[in-house]
Formats: sequence, structure tokens, C-alpha cells
Amino acid sequence: MTQAWQASWLTERSFTNLKKPYLFHKELEEVEIEPHDPDLQHHHWYVRRAISLDSQVMNEEDIWLNLTADDYYKLYINGEFVAQGPAQSDANHYYFNKIDVRSYLKLGENAIAVHVYYQGLLNRAYNSADYRQGLIAELWAGENLLLKTDGTWKVKRAQDNQPGIKFGYDTQFTENLDARLTNRGWTEISYDDSEWDYAEAAERTDYTFVQQPTPLLAVYKKQPAHVKRLGEGHFLIDFGSELTGQFAMSAHGNGGDPVHIFSGEELMTGDQAVRYEMRCNCLYHDQWTLSGDIDYFETYDYKAFRYVEVQGPEEALIPDSFHAVVRHYPLDEESCLLHSSDVRMNQIFDICKNGVRYGSQENYVDCPSREKGQYLGDNTIIGHSHMLLSGDLRLYRKAIEQFARSSFVCVGIMAVVPGHYMQEIADFSLQWPQQLLTYYRYSGDKAFLQEMYPFAEGLLQHFTQFEREDGLLKDVTDKWNLVDWPQNLRDNYDFELSRPVSPGCHNVINALYIGCVSTVNEIRDLLHVDYENRLPQLKMSFIKAFYDKENGLFTDSEQSTHHALHANVLPLLYHIAPEESVTTIVDMIRTKRFACGVYFSYFVMKALAEVAEYALIYDLLSADDEHSWGNMLKEGATTCFEAWGKDQKWNTSLCHPWASGPVPVLIEDIIGLKPAKPGWGAIAFRPKLPATWTSFSLQLNVPTGTIRLQYENGEWNESFPPGIAVIRD
Repeated sequence: MTQAWQASWLTERSFTNLKKPYLFHKELEEVEIEPHDPDLQHHHWYVRRAISLDSQVMNEEDIWLNLTADDYYKLYINGEFVAQGPAQSDANHYYFNKIDVRSYLKLGENAIAVHVYYQGLLNRAYNSADYRQGLIAELWAGENLLLKTDGTWKVKRAQDNQPGIKFGYDTQFTENLDARLTNRGWTEISYDDSEWDYAEAAERTDYTFVQQPTPLLAVYKKQPAHVKRLGEGHFLIDFGSELTGQFAMSAHGNGGDPVHIFSGEELMTGDQAVRYEMRCNCLYHDQWTLSGDIDYFETYDYKAFRYVEVQGPEEALIPDSFHAVVRHYPLDEESCLLHSSDVRMNQIFDICKNGVRYGSQENYVDCPSREKGQYLGDNTIIGHSHMLLSGDLRLYRKAIEQFARSSFVCVGIMAVVPGHYMQEIADFSLQWPQQLLTYYRYSGDKAFLQEMYPFAEGLLQHFTQFEREDGLLKDVTDKWNLVDWPQNLRDNYDFELSRPVSPGCHNVINALYIGCVSTVNEIRDLLHVDYENRLPQLKMSFIKAFYDKENGLFTDSEQSTHHALHANVLPLLYHIAPEESVTTIVDMIRTKRFACGVYFSYFVMKALAEVAEYALIYDLLSADDEHSWGNMLKEGATTCFEAWGKDQKWNTSLCHPWASGPVPVLIEDIIGLKPAKPGWGAIAFRPKLPATWTSFSLQLNVPTGTIRLQYENGEWNESFPPGIAVIRD
């Protein structure tokens, strides 16, 4: 539902008359984008207003602030940090936050201060580089509007945070902070802003404001696990595990003294220095210049790190002040707890849970370092894991809707949303209906299923343009044909996956297409929509094109005799494979194991579950060979990696929640817990525990209540939400 505002949109003068470029386009469409003004990149803007509140207002039970900014804001009231946001989106559907501020206000004079950041880079992290900058806010008490943004607010462009180099995929800047230029105390009511400019209200804007359907981020302090003095003015800080947020500290030195802050996911050989030139193509080196007073350091944007190295004047640094300001989507630690007698499996579950925790920001991110992008295919795994780990379905719902909305760029749906980086991946588009159906099974939200259904039909219609006479897709050239990533983990898939893809008809894209058609058919059935069932004919065409009957396996393409793992897993998953081939395909998986990337391993395990190969699933899950989560543990993982090992990809990030497949597989397929009806109206409980498990316990929050399971030496102790049917084998 859109929001009507009485407030005005405020924007910094430099942006007022700038043309707003249209940055949306098909990925392979040639477009000319003018270079961005570098002086308006990494743009920090302070906005503040004093307000006096009387006892009548303070007696109101509900006092809230409606607020949003472009690109991003951090809100302070009376010097205290309150919240940050919004979740990124485009101007046609721009999110605002409704923030409960009652506890931050006081009788008498109050200061509302907003630090607005405009990044100005074209990337996956922000909807930026479009010269849309500013904010809008309204303070309400009950039905009374107390304050709105208008020309009475005071504003100033901040100069104390200057951009360093760009890193990642132009994801963010290193930050050079100069405490000599800081507007000390600007968030407090006592601050003198008489020299600041008055704000200018924009005459018109093209925003459509929609209340953000997800909660504000959890933001909190974390103390180091260990601080080591490496030398004079030289410290190594270990937070014990990877996290997302900012490093913060205080110092008191001479004006002009430099301090260098190096952050990273791992240490260099010898464990005496942080690897700040990270393998994932990020350069985490921020610089700080002291003022001569007691200064506080905290960057604006967030990073993914475990270690921090600080170098500066010995007498200036205050080691007791070292801490992290952690940020992620709220996650109740008690919402999903798993403990088994298999120690390695507990550790695997924990690194996957941590990966999902820190990879869930205002949207899911493929990694919170190099890209900070929400990728459609990643969400098949991340969203599934997050719903189980959190019991909160709102972030997944928002993601599904955001990708549906990308159909204004291409009906076949974009691969990364939000952001202005235009990327299209056919494999990912074809998974969108599967995500919608998975969400429906967990939520029971039939109205949302109905609302999203036309986008599923539009997606299928987009791909029909690539059908040949037998219904199979060929030459899907408008989007990247991925198969798996990185490319060295495609099991030598024998088809040229150039961009655009080489001419011809290949296996994986067609298996995914058939899976997509099957899923949309199921959605049609749920919504009682009449349709022509093309599925049997498509499966016959697929078998005719790719099935090698002599070997009982599927080939990678019509021209190939090679049988890649990927070319056989998907026919098994989507019930395309003839019955006589199932054993052969399973034997192939048993031999090749995870001859794939961590992304595709989810499909391998889910395919095995379709044919009840639970022992093999657990064998793959619990292994410690080169391609395993056990290998991540051997390499020191505290969050799941982008690849099976640090050196198995040229730019591996060490926090990548697309590797969290063990979470849904353990819960749904090994412990055997699934919704039997949409929304957990009934529970299917069919445990397939490995013989090695002598005990385990699970606590799982679902919309209907809390499930508790305990198993000890063959004895079960179970607790299900009241009134819920439990369906067993």
C-alpha cells in the first residue's frame, strides 16, 4: 500500500536540477551511461531539526517516525543511535520505515538528526548512481502530525568522511575519516547549527513510497574475543568468528596523527597480520586522522570480517574501546536449535546458520563483501534456509516480490535485484516459481500466490520464444546460461556457455525449464486455473534429445557424449529420468560425489531425497573430502564459504549463504520435518536418521508454534504445537 505524505522531500542543493538517468535495461542491450560526477559520490549529508514536546504529547502511547532516504540513512535522536535503512528498491516502489521512537524522546527539547548517504556507484548493493538523493520524514503521536520535513530543517554536507578506493565489484569505498573536520555533537540538542543552511524542499519527485514489509536491522555491539599487541601502537583484534558490520574504537592523540585500520576474513601466513587485500577482491584498509581531542572511529558502510589490525601512535590508541557494531536481519537465536551426537554435523549446521545470519541484511546477499547483491538463484537456498532458521517468512516474501517487480525490465525476470547492476541468468529465472511455491508451502499465503501467479505465467511466456518444434529450448541468448559456478566446478559440462550462449540445445537449461513448467502447473492446480498440460510431451522430448539409453545416463547436449553430474541430477530431481536410469544416476552421484559447486550441491541432495537415498545424502553431508563442508571446517570456517575451499575459486568469499543447503536438507530430509499442508497446518514427520546418531535435539519455530524433538538411544520425546495434525510413516 502506497503512502501519502504531508512532508516534503528534501535534497542537497547539488542534486536539485540534475537529470535522473534511466539505468534499467536488458543486460546485453547496448546502452550509453554518462560517467557519474565523482564529487557527488560517497556523499554524506547531515540533516537535523529540534522539536519541543509537551506533556500531552509525551503521554501518547504511540509516537513514531515515518522515514526514508536515498540511498540510505542512519537516525539519531538526542545523540542516541535509533535505526538505519531503508531496504533498497527503485523509485517506483521505494521503501520507508515506520520507527517506534517513543523511548528516545523526552519532555522539552529534542533533536532529530539523520545522516544521509548517497554512494553514487552503479552496483548490486544500492539503487544509486541515478542522482536521486535526499530524505522525507514525518513524526506522529497518535493521530497528530508533530513534525514534517520542510524548509525549517537544517542541513550540511559532511566533509569528514572522504572516499578512498573502490573495491569489490564497485561495491563500496574504503573510508578516510578526518576527525579534525567532524561536526562533533551534531546529533545532540545542544549543538549550534546556526551556521548550517536551511533545507530546500523538492518541487516534485517521482517516488512511490511503500512501507517496508520487513523489520529494521538488528544493530548491536560485540566485544573482541581476543586482542593481541603486536608491537608499539600495533594491535590484532579477533572477534572469534566472521561477522558483518563496522569496526569501532576511540583514540586520543595529537591533531593530524594517522591511524590505519585493516580488516579481513582471515590472517596472513604466520597469523601476525590481517589479509586485508582479500581473496574476494576487497581492500579493507580504512584511514583515520585524529583531531587532538578524544575521537571515535566508525565507518558508515559495513564489511564482512573477523579480524582487525590497528596501527597508530601508541599513546593515542585505547585498546579497551575496540569493538564491532554488528548488523544483520533480526534472528532469534532460539528460533532454530539443532544438536546431534555427530560433532562435525553440529559444526556444519553452525557455519551454515552463521552464513545465513550475516548474509541476511535488508535483503539476502550472495556475499556481504564483494557484491552485497541479492541473486535470484542464491535465494532458492538462502530463503529456504532462512525461513527454517528464523521462523520469519517476511524477508523471503519481499525477495520474491522484488524479483517479480523486475519484470518491468524483462518479463523473464532479472537475476539480481535490487541495485542498478543489470544481470540476467536464465537458470535463476526458471527457479523463481519454485521459490514462490516453497514460500506458499511454508506460509499458506494463498492471496500472495494469486498475486504473484501472473508473473509466473509471464516468465514462461518469455521462454517460449526460444522453443523449437519439440518444445525444448535452444539458443537462449538473452540471458546467461550458468549451469553452475565457478566454472571449474561444472564437472566438465560439455557445452559452450559463453555470453551469449553458443548455438544449440543443452541439457541443464531444459531440465530447469521442465522443472519450471511442472511448478507452474502445480500453482495453476492450487489456484484452479485451467491449462494445457505440456509436461508429458516436454519430458518425452528431453529424453529423446539427451538420454543415452546404452549407458543409462543423460548427456550434456545433443552433440555431446559426456555425462556431467549436473546433466543427470536435474532429470532425477524433476522426475524426468526413466525408472531404469535411477539406479545408474544414483551410482554416478555416489562415485562423483559433489563434482559441482556448493550452489548446485543443494540440487544434488534434494534429487537424492526424491528417490529416498538418505544414507547417501548424509554421507555427502558429513564428509571431509575436498568438496565438502567438512573441508571448510578444516580450513577454519566460521561461516559457510562460497566454494568448498578457499583456493577452489579465484575470488572466494568466506561468507556466502548459498552454501547453506545442509540446513533445509537436515531438517526436511534427514530429520524428516515438513509442512504437510500449506502454512504448517499439518506436519509430516518421517525421520531418516543415520545409524551413527545416538542422540539429537531440535527446536524449530513455525507460524503455528514451536516444535521440539529429542532423540536418545532409540527413544523419542516430542512436542508439537497444539491442534496440529502430525502425519507419520
